Amino acid sequence: MKSNRVALIWNWIFNMVRYNLKIIFANKFIWFLIASLAFFVGILLINLFSKGKIDTGSIYGLLLFPGLLLVFYPTVFGIQNDEDTRVLEILFGIPDYRYKVWLVRLILIYFVVYIILLLLGVFCSWALLPFPVFNMAWHLMFPIFFMGTLAFLLSTFIKNGIGTGVVMIIIGVFFVALMAAIQNSKWNIFLNPFSVPDSMSENAWKMIVQDNRIILFVGIVLALLGGLTSLQKRERFI
Repeated sequence: MKSNRVALIWNWIFNMVRYNLKIIFANKFIWFLIASLAFFVGILLINLFSKGKIDTGSIYGLLLFPGLLLVFYPTVFGIQNDEDTRVLEILFGIPDYRYKVWLVRLILIYFVVYIILLLLGVFCSWALLPFPVFNMAWHLMFPIFFMGTLAFLLSTFIKNGIGTGVVMIIIGVFFVALMAAIQNSKWNIFLNPFSVPDSMSENAWKMIVQDNRIILFVGIVLALLGGLTSLQKRERFI
């Protein structure tokens, strides 16, 4: 009897995960996946056939952009997709259910992106340069988590995927434009922890990286709570 109950629970979890994965990664996600892989392969080939120096820092930059592309579609267009398919009306019809649904979805989004980054990292470690793949993926997820939760927060206000995407691109361009001024600062959301400045000691760099990750983690929590709180206001969506 107990084994049957456990089997039913696991079957329910499997079906719930499969259903949400279909919703999250449906429609145009395949194009973002192809674009991210095409970008990765293109830069990888350039690195393979160029005579420039390949180090762990350059591999971090190589993997960051595909990760941002992978997280872009499901977080930016998630609310709009729910609205277009009338799923949003169902979620608002069940008290507090939408929070659980979106928490599960965000966990699934980041888990899938993390697995893809691990696979790409393993390939880079084999093709370019051996490096700690899990440590690389861990650091990559901080800016990816931050941009993903920020996109989720903005999508609850804008409610339009294209509009949210435009705002996220503007924010991304803004931070890229600031990189020259804050490149080695703890306030750089795209800080590369594997690119140690020549004029800085390793201990000082570790402190900057640690502070940067704390700042990003706080930003992730605040953006996530802000997005979930914004979902309370039913009149915005229905």
